[in-house]
Amino acid sequence: MGIVLRLFYWQIVDASSLANMGISQYEGIIEQQPIRGQIETSDSFPLAANQISYLAYANPKLIKNVDVASKLLSSTLKIDEASISGVLNANSDKLWVPITTNVNNDTKNEINKLNLDGVGFEEYSQRFYPEASLAATLLGFVGKDANGNNQGYFGLEGYYNDQLKGRSGEDIIIKDAFGKPVFAKLSNNSTQQDGRSLVLNVDRSIQFLVERALKNGIQEFGATGGAALVMDPKTGAILAMANFPTFDEASYWNYDQSLYVNPMISDLYEPGSTFKPLVMAAALDDDLITPTTTCPICSGPVSVGGYDIHTWDDKYFPNSTMTDVLIHSDNTGMIYIAQKLGVDHMIDSLNKFGIGKLTGIDLQGEVSQPLNPPNLWYAADLATTGFGQGVVVTPIELLDAFASIANGGVRMQPEIVKQIITPEGQTINIPPHAINQTVSPETAKIMTEMLVDVTDKGEASWARIKGYRIAGKTGTASIPENGKYDASLTNASFVGFAPADDPKFAILVILNKPTVDIYGADTAAPIFFEISRDLFRYYNIPPTNNDN
Repeated sequence: MGIVLRLFYWQIVDASSLANMGISQYEGIIEQQPIRGQIETSDSFPLAANQISYLAYANPKLIKNVDVASKLLSSTLKIDEASISGVLNANSDKLWVPITTNVNNDTKNEINKLNLDGVGFEEYSQRFYPEASLAATLLGFVGKDANGNNQGYFGLEGYYNDQLKGRSGEDIIIKDAFGKPVFAKLSNNSTQQDGRSLVLNVDRSIQFLVERALKNGIQEFGATGGAALVMDPKTGAILAMANFPTFDEASYWNYDQSLYVNPMISDLYEPGSTFKPLVMAAALDDDLITPTTTCPICSGPVSVGGYDIHTWDDKYFPNSTMTDVLIHSDNTGMIYIAQKLGVDHMIDSLNKFGIGKLTGIDLQGEVSQPLNPPNLWYAADLATTGFGQGVVVTPIELLDAFASIANGGVRMQPEIVKQIITPEGQTINIPPHAINQTVSPETAKIMTEMLVDVTDKGEASWARIKGYRIAGKTGTASIPENGKYDASLTNASFVGFAPADDPKFAILVILNKPTVDIYGADTAAPIFFEISRDLFRYYNIPPTNNDN
């Protein structure tokens, strides 16, 4: 009777819990990790890919001699023998303990030849950067989140993490008495899905040319760092983005965390004279001036709000035309234009150019600083904004605004990615997106001609490329230190586009604190023209005139 009652209890009353216990002993759940999507350039070169690595593990219960196994593994894996034996001895009652990760296929094969009982491998996908540190701040990197899962940080890896990472899934496996898998997965309904891949607008060759020119320029002019950005003004496509100093994504933990931040989208700076074309274009568009309008206050320093404002070289040109004001980069002439605009018109115009706003570029970490409301503007603020001091922008913000002049007054949203590829091979195109009209097409054309004159006759004319019409402007902005501007510390820059009549590219070059020479005309300009010369060759763009 007792036996019958016990069997009844097992088979009827407690059948469900006993069945679950049995299943747990011979079935196991394994998590299927997705393969992260690739990132490749427009010319099909992978910048971020995946390579197969292995995790070496051990079942201490199956290892016959811990000392021998530790010695052999240490020699092959190049790991301290004591650390391996310590792990095995400390976990002798367990069925599975990890030994090390990042084991390559050759090392795995060497260990397999040793025929060590209780040692095995688990395959996983690891991020790999074939071009080393090329475009590192643009890409970002893959690290671990608080739960130990792969997570993209900064740049594209951070912004598109949800697209790139895919979705993990679960499968059921059959285990033996020691807990080791004896069959492949039992189920075929896993929800695991690999990540989507990205195809960029970035061109690998252009990225390489830009990084080479920027790095050489930083060294030549003794700058602490620099940045260069190339954009297609007609589409907003980012063709190259370079920053120095930089880091290696594959070993990001060896670098200062400040290098992870992309200065192109995250650093605010005073643009100086590269800002002047925006203010000039706004006044032209409001019919407040023409290129031949003369400046009535350009004969000497201008007093504003109790301050005397000088030109950058303390030279003055009475009755200068507006074109001459740009050619000479005349601060007093820009004060005249700013005062003609007034605070309300200045704010409205800068808003159209996107100043003080996010561009919406598809990178993690973009910042902006909104313009002050009209009631917080003083006379000195209006005057200094006219020549690019006292107002801060990010480099991408400035180039996006300036490139609208090259595009008939249409400001485009900057885009890094042009296509997303699903694991099934479906292509999702990201079309160009026009944000707004900054100035009229007529104003843009007039401004372009004025900027061509600036390139041909301004302080950087010595470095220009003969035979090509290039629209551009230098910039030298003093850097505020401890509440005051230090004239010896500058951000030197050059911004422009070419060919002027049918722009193929717009470029911004910035050097931080150059020491050999502090002026943009002598430092950033030659880097700009070197990149332009390379692009003319790359795109096979012939000269348009016989300029000597």
